[in-house]
Amino acid sequence: QVRLVESGGGLVQPGGSLRLSCAASGVMFSRYGMDWYRQAPGKERELVASITIGYRVNYADSVKGRFTISRDNAKSTVYLQMNSLKSEDTAVYYCHTTRDDYWGQGTQVTVSS
Repeated sequence: QVRLVESGGGLVQPGGSLRLSCAASGVMFSRYGMDWYRQAPGKERELVASITIGYRVNYADSVKGRFTISRDNAKSTVYLQMNSLKSEDTAVYYCHTTRDDYWGQGTQVTVSS
């Protein structure tokens, strides 16, 4: 059974930082590209960042220079380091496998003073 479990969300002030983690099980993690998506209230889910099995990364323009995606294959975990957070980053963040379309349950990130 494939499971993706996100953690690390919470409430943070504008300008602050959070690191999200997504632990995978039931898959050969090193063979999957991984993505982080987010969905804000009333908006469509959008791709935030992705990392390939070869460690190539890609970011949405809105987070370039502020967010960093990384992976640790030994721990079957993908991370999203989020710095200089803005109120518009408030959303539920989901991890996702680039192929086979597996999703985590999401973790809430709220940026507010």
